[in-house]
Amino acid sequence: MKIRRPIFFLPLALVVVLYCPMRAHAQNFTLEQVTSAPFPTELTVSNRGDKIAWAFDAQGKRNIWIAEGAAFAARQITHYNSDDGQELTDLVFSPDGNTIAFVRGEGKNSAGEYPNPSSDPAGVRQQVIAVDTRTARMTTIGEGSAPIFNPAGNQIIYIREGKFWTTPTIGGAERKLLEVRGNVNSPRWSPDGTELAFVSNRGDHSFVSVYDMRTKQIRFLSPTVDRDIAPRWSPDGQRIAFIRLLNISDTFSLDRERTQPWAIFVADANTGAAKQAWRSGDQENDSYPGNAADDFWQWVAGNRLLFPSEKDGWMHLYSIPAEGGTIEALTPGNFEVENVALSQDKSFVVFSTNKSDIDRRHLWWANVAGGTPRQITTGEGIEMYPALFDNDRRVAFFHSTARDPFMPFTARTEGSNMKALAPQALPHDFPAAKLVVPEQVIFKAADGTEIHGQLFKPANASGKMPALVFMHGGPMRQMLLGWHYLYYYHNSYAMNQYLANRGYLVLSVNYRSGIGYGRAFRLAQHRGARGASEYQDVYAGAKYLRSRDDVDSKRIGLWGGSYGGYLTALGLARNSDVFSAGVDFHGVHDWSVSVAGLRVPTDTAERNRVARESSPISSVDKWKSPVLLIHGDDDRNVEFSQTVNLVRLLRKNGVYFEEIIYPDEIHDFLRHQDWLRSYHAGAEFFDKHLK
Repeated sequence: MKIRRPIFFLPLALVVVLYCPMRAHAQNFTLEQVTSAPFPTELTVSNRGDKIAWAFDAQGKRNIWIAEGAAFAARQITHYNSDDGQELTDLVFSPDGNTIAFVRGEGKNSAGEYPNPSSDPAGVRQQVIAVDTRTARMTTIGEGSAPIFNPAGNQIIYIREGKFWTTPTIGGAERKLLEVRGNVNSPRWSPDGTELAFVSNRGDHSFVSVYDMRTKQIRFLSPTVDRDIAPRWSPDGQRIAFIRLLNISDTFSLDRERTQPWAIFVADANTGAAKQAWRSGDQENDSYPGNAADDFWQWVAGNRLLFPSEKDGWMHLYSIPAEGGTIEALTPGNFEVENVALSQDKSFVVFSTNKSDIDRRHLWWANVAGGTPRQITTGEGIEMYPALFDNDRRVAFFHSTARDPFMPFTARTEGSNMKALAPQALPHDFPAAKLVVPEQVIFKAADGTEIHGQLFKPANASGKMPALVFMHGGPMRQMLLGWHYLYYYHNSYAMNQYLANRGYLVLSVNYRSGIGYGRAFRLAQHRGARGASEYQDVYAGAKYLRSRDDVDSKRIGLWGGSYGGYLTALGLARNSDVFSAGVDFHGVHDWSVSVAGLRVPTDTAERNRVARESSPISSVDKWKSPVLLIHGDDDRNVEFSQTVNLVRLLRKNGVYFEEIIYPDEIHDFLRHQDWLRSYHAGAEFFDKHLK
């Protein structure tokens, strides 16, 4: 549904004059070409370090690739050939490396429905599948997710509806592994394969539990009223380290308003008795760092424990003796650590970080006992998701540049001999040479906060151009000076390149509440529903564009998705005098009602008032500029009702809008064709209103 403007007829000469500026920036590549690169995920290495596997999403066709042998030659081992929206995740090798288990399809929504973006009448399921790495023969294991092999490699355990299920690797009848109250997660086998440690989540508390496969008995490790998570076996199998979140509230959220103290405990695996090895402080920076802990939290060499903390205001790695003692800061400085790979002997880690290059990522090396880290990769590329292989002599990772999209690469652990694993997977007409290199720009918001951005300037530009401000979602994201390492922003980067190719000057703004610039920046005061302090960064970006001699200040638009959609709508509602058009992908429009993706502070009348005033709907009566609204109605992050309710208000006020609605599509669109349709529509919408 759209509200149509009156049609006016223009003299032919004026039509020619208006049309000429668009021809000045004729396309030299298509949207289809710039979005054609396969996007890699799920990089994993076999136990022996002789095989590397990953998933490629090639224009919606998702498949597993493997590289092996002396030359680590890459080949595709699954052959799904349709853009059906069924993701491939949770890749894991069997102990002998001859089988890969993986998950096809996404989990259920709150109504118990699997995402079915193609609206297949037969329905879809989320399934665990095993593929033989030698013959490519596939076996469907069962409905579920998060598969792991037992140490013998003859059994797969997976999770369905909060319980463990199991089946033989080669196929056979599935059965429930055990009965236990609550939902289970985080399974970890003992070194000898006879016991399984896991978390039993009971709602307002959780236990670390151990299931003995021989006696069929469960025991709990030092149970309390707290939340015990993330069990890790010691190398000898005699102890289990775990994290205890002190239960100061019945809920926990990364977007929190309180300090979350936490501690490291080490338990006797046989008796369950546990002792505290370390406890965080009680300041805001001491709070539990969330998902990073599960990636970085490891038992390492020298009877030490590796863990993350933001105690100095940045995400860093630390280690401590398992019996307690002095902690060792492994990665000090004003930068963030984002991914970690541990060596086979557990003596060192390779990690991805923005150390010395804050708007990119590179790989570094650090000893788990301490010492000076050293850099592995350098230059103007971006390197993420390291995985060590070949007896720790080499590291696999994903790499991109400003022009080259993310692809799997390998290098020596000291940084030499860097090469692509699967260059043949990149389409021959991918327009790498025609892309622009975004410039780093730094400007200040009204309150003096320094904001980083990336400026996409059209090649051979002249005269005053229309301009766009782009805002990422999350908001815990950081856009970089090159192709992004997350699928959603890989697509956004392609769109910004395409818009620059069509003659738009595009500014991507890393507004406060994003990552990469420290904890204080990420948890900025008055952010989001607390006062929309991020908006001044977006406005400052527009002010920067208006100050440029090559920008037409009357032709500035903005676009973004999710949290970026929220900021798009906020810009149009508050400043239609600045922003002449916008494209809003599944944005938040009213913080005062439930938002699935974030917990927002609306528990008092005053907080609810501030949340509403921080929302686009509070300024909707000032909204004059046209907008394109795009949303899938199975969105699990931002309720579809956010767009339904906004449209009612826009209709009431006579604001011009267009909409694209995808039945059965989720937040991060699962089908490539839906991204293409949306981006084509967005570019054409800006052409119509800014050109």
